[in-house]
Amino acid sequence: MRVAAKLILASAISVALTGVAWSQTPAAKPAAATQAAPAAAPAAAAPAAAAAQPSAAFPPPPQQAPQPARAACNNPNALGVARTVEIDTTGGPGFGFEHFKELDFLRDKEVVLTFDDGPWPRNTPAVLKALADQCTTGIFFSIGKHATYEPEILKQVYAAGHTIGSHTWSHANLNNKKLTEAQRKEEIEKGISAVKWALGGISPAAFFRFPALQHPPEMVTYLGNRNVGIFSCDIDSFDFKASKPEKVIEAVMKGLDKKGKGIILMHDFQKHTAEALPELLNRLKAGGYKVVAMRAKAPVASLPEYDQELMKDVKLPTVSTRPVNSVVTTVSE
Repeated sequence: MRVAAKLILASAISVALTGVAWSQTPAAKPAAATQAAPAAAPAAAAPAAAAAQPSAAFPPPPQQAPQPARAACNNPNALGVARTVEIDTTGGPGFGFEHFKELDFLRDKEVVLTFDDGPWPRNTPAVLKALADQCTTGIFFSIGKHATYEPEILKQVYAAGHTIGSHTWSHANLNNKKLTEAQRKEEIEKGISAVKWALGGISPAAFFRFPALQHPPEMVTYLGNRNVGIFSCDIDSFDFKASKPEKVIEAVMKGLDKKGKGIILMHDFQKHTAEALPELLNRLKAGGYKVVAMRAKAPVASLPEYDQELMKDVKLPTVSTRPVNSVVTTVSE
């Protein structure tokens, strides 16, 4: 979904490139974004705050063990991963020509696969299987509340080597004028804290996507000071309103035929996306498209006050870091 965004003009942003559900139970206070068909969004500049110095109030990126590598590929005909880029998120760079025009790093026929609104039962695991079968990867922008519902699924996403970013706590529309600045910040920060909690204390990548692609300028600046990269898209699958899997494939391929490359927006929360993905990946391979993996140079540090606030909403006091089969054993059947 796309809504016009008015963004602050930005200074040049340095990006290091190396050879790298919609909630069914929305939060009580913030109003969730509606699923109305969006109007075309005009081009916007890269986020402001590149010139601003990061606030001393924010903690530095945490030191943590490297993420598990993707499994070795046993499919010689797989789509695979053509290259991996590492992103220096200092100053909050923006990606996706729907809103950000400054950082055109994708080559012709290159795509980035992104998935919003998970984790979700059945659909997210099905997306993971489709990606694994083609030995490829994506970025998962998790809703914080959903992460607390399904922490084990989010851990599977991380263990498979996919990049995990954040997508607010409850998928609230941060352009909603009824929200205060404090409430907007809480949506962002509590979402980060929830993803960290679900991953057993592992901080997600410093990547963020605004719900409904609505970018309040002051929150763009805030994320810039937090050194968090902001993602829009180049190609919208419109899977949130697709009536069948074929519509998802059609929308993506039509967008690629027109643009030739780009960041693709999908939702692992959506059943039709999970059903469409195996054939969509086949179509990408047949069309000569190549997947680029995007990794953040550093994870984002959650803020302690929001870590504490999160615990008021989490039903259990801890998240087990042990896999289910090490906790529960069938002794008779």
